[in-house]
Amino acid sequence: MKLLQMIEKKQRNSRVVARSESLVQGLPVTILVQKAIFAKKALERPTMNPIQATHQRSIQQKDAFWREEAAGVHWETPFTEVLDYSNPPFARWFVGGRTNLCFNAVDRWLDTQADDPALVWVSTEVEQEVTYSRRDLYREVNAVAAMLQAQGVVRGDRVLIYMPMVPEAVFAMLACARLGAIHSVVFGGFASVNLAQRIDDASPKVIVCADAGSRGGKVTPYKPLLDKAIALAQRPPAKVLVVNRGLFAFEPVAGRDLDYASLRHQYEGAVVPVTWLESSEPSYVLYTSGTTGKPKGVQRDTGGYAVALASSMQRIFNGKPGDTYLCTSDIGWVVGHSYIVYGPLIGGQTTILYEGTPVRPDGGILWSLVERFKVNTMFSAPTAIRVLKKHDESLLKKYDLSTLRALYLAGEPLDEPTAQWISDGLGRPIIDNYWQTETGWPILAAQPGIANVPTKFGSPSFPVYGFDVRVLNEETGADLGPNQKGVVAIVPPLPPGAMTTIWGDDARFVETYFSSVPGRQVYSTFDWGSKDDDGYWFILGRTDDVINVAGHRLGTREIEESINCHAAVAESAVVGIADQLKGQVAVGFAVLKDAGLFSQSEQLLKLEGDIMRLVDEQLGPVARPARVRFVTALPKTRSGKVLRRAIVAVCEGRDPGDLTTIEDPSALEQIKDSL
Repeated sequence: MKLLQMIEKKQRNSRVVARSESLVQGLPVTILVQKAIFAKKALERPTMNPIQATHQRSIQQKDAFWREEAAGVHWETPFTEVLDYSNPPFARWFVGGRTNLCFNAVDRWLDTQADDPALVWVSTEVEQEVTYSRRDLYREVNAVAAMLQAQGVVRGDRVLIYMPMVPEAVFAMLACARLGAIHSVVFGGFASVNLAQRIDDASPKVIVCADAGSRGGKVTPYKPLLDKAIALAQRPPAKVLVVNRGLFAFEPVAGRDLDYASLRHQYEGAVVPVTWLESSEPSYVLYTSGTTGKPKGVQRDTGGYAVALASSMQRIFNGKPGDTYLCTSDIGWVVGHSYIVYGPLIGGQTTILYEGTPVRPDGGILWSLVERFKVNTMFSAPTAIRVLKKHDESLLKKYDLSTLRALYLAGEPLDEPTAQWISDGLGRPIIDNYWQTETGWPILAAQPGIANVPTKFGSPSFPVYGFDVRVLNEETGADLGPNQKGVVAIVPPLPPGAMTTIWGDDARFVETYFSSVPGRQVYSTFDWGSKDDDGYWFILGRTDDVINVAGHRLGTREIEESINCHAAVAESAVVGIADQLKGQVAVGFAVLKDAGLFSQSEQLLKLEGDIMRLVDEQLGPVARPARVRFVTALPKTRSGKVLRRAIVAVCEGRDPGDLTTIEDPSALEQIKDSL
C-alpha cells in the first residue's frame, strides 16, 4: 500500500506516469509495482455495459458502425461514402446512395407481408376502426401520389398537411415521400396566424386538410382556420385537397379546393413509380417553436433518417418485423413522424393510429388496445400517465398486457413518482427517453435491443449510439464531470436522422444551435443536465425561453407577441411554470398602458379573458397561458433583459438566486404579490 501511495504522489506531482524503475531497483520489485498499478487501475475503471460499449464504438469508429447499420434499409444505389463532414457543422450521411422512405416503409414488405396488417386506425371520437394490410396501404398511397402528381407535385415540391389523426394523413405523408416531395405536417391545434407563417415559409404547392378534427367529443373545424390562414399568407397554395369527414359543413372554394373522395375514386388502382432520392435530399420539414417568435423549419434528410429509424426500432425499441407498435402521439409532432408512421413501417411492424384521448370512454382505453391488438411496444407521454393517475387504478389490472414488453415515455420530463406509479400498476418496464424535434430520434435512452440494463426512475439512462453527448460549463464550454450541472450538448457531427439544417436558412441553423457555448462549436440542446457516477443521465430543465406544455414545445416569444397585440398591453413576459399534470404551463405577466386599470378588479378579470381569447385566435388553445397577471413593471437587468429565471423561481416558490444585476427589486416583489 505504501508503494502505491508513493507512485500516486509522484504521478500527481509530475502529471506523468512514473516508471517503476525510477522508484526501486531490481526486476522482481519492478514487476510487483507494475502489477500493483494495473490492479489498482482495474479497480478504479468503471465497468462498461454493452450499451456504453456500443456507444463508444459508434463515436470512435463512425464509418464502420454506420455502414453496418445502413444494411437495415434498401439502397437502390449504394452509397460511396458513409460521412462527409467537410463543411462543419453540416453533415452528409451515406453520400451518393439513393433510397426512398416510402419504398422502405411499404413496397419493401409486399413480398413477405402483403396480407399482414400494416396500419390499424382506431377512433373513439367517431367510433370507427379500419385495418389496412400492406397491400391496402400500397394501393392507398399510390392513389394519393397520383392525385398529387396530377396537381403538378414533383420532386422537391412542398406539400403542407393539416390533418387530424386519420389514415388519409398517413397516406399523404407516404405519398409525398414516394414522389420525392417534401411534406410539412402542421399540428391540427394551430390557429390561422400560426398556420399562415408556415405556409409562407414552406411555400407549398398543395395543402391536404380535413373538414374537422375531434378530441374529447368536441369537433374542431379545420377548414375555416385553413381558409383564413391562406387569406393571410403571402404564398398561398394553388390547390387544397380536402378530406370531408362529415363533421363540419363548409363551402369549397371554386377552382382551388379538390374533394379527396372523388379523386380517390378517379385514381383507384394507379401505380406511381418510386422517385429515388440521394441520401441527403430532404424528406420533410417540421416546424418547431423558437425564441425569436419565428418558427424554425427543421429539415430532415432521407437516407440518414431511414437508417436511424430502422436501427432504433431494433436497438432502442427491441422490435422485430411482425410486432405491433402503439404510439399515442400526434402526426403533427416529431414522435408521430418517427414512431407512428416511418419507424414501425420501415421496421416491418404493424402501427396503430389512435384518434382519441387516454380517458375516453374511460381510463382503460389504451390498455384495452394493447390487449385487443396484442401490442408489443407502447410509446406515450408522461402527461397521459399523469392524467390516468386521476382515474380508477384498477383499470391498469383489468386487461391482459402479457404481450407488452415495455412502455416508453418521452416528450417532457418524467418525474420519479409518476414513473413508479405506472411501473407498479402495469408490472412492465418503463423506459424514459429524451430527445427533440431536431434530433428525430432519442438522444438518451435505455436500449434493451442491445442489452437489458437496470433503469433509474427520473433518468433517461444512457447516451444513444451516434450521439456524442456532453455536460458543459455554460460560461467556459469545459466538459463537466459526474454530478455537475451544465448544458447538455452534442459534439458534432450529428448522427444520421438528426436535422440537417433549418429550411431555407443555413445561417440560422449554425447561429441557433452551434454558437451558444463559448469557444466550442457544439450542438446545444438548451437543456440543463447532469450524469451520476454510474453514467446515468438526468435532464434538469430548459436554459432558453422554450417551454414544454404536455409535450408541446412553445416559444414564449410567440406568446408574448400575441399578448402584446392587445391594445391595453405595453409589454409582457411569459414563463413556463412547473405543473404536476402537464409538466409546465405558460403564465403571462403583462404591463398595462393605463396604470389606472390596476384598481379595477372586474375590468382586469375581463381583460385577462380577452387576452386569452386573443392568444387562442392567433396561436391556438395549446398556447393559451394558464393565467395572465398584471404588474406595473417587469423585473429586468440594468441592460434591459427580463429576468425570466427569477420569475420562474418566485412562481415555483424557490429562491430566485443572485439578483445583483436587477434594476428594480420591487418589480420582482410585484410578481410575488400578483400570485
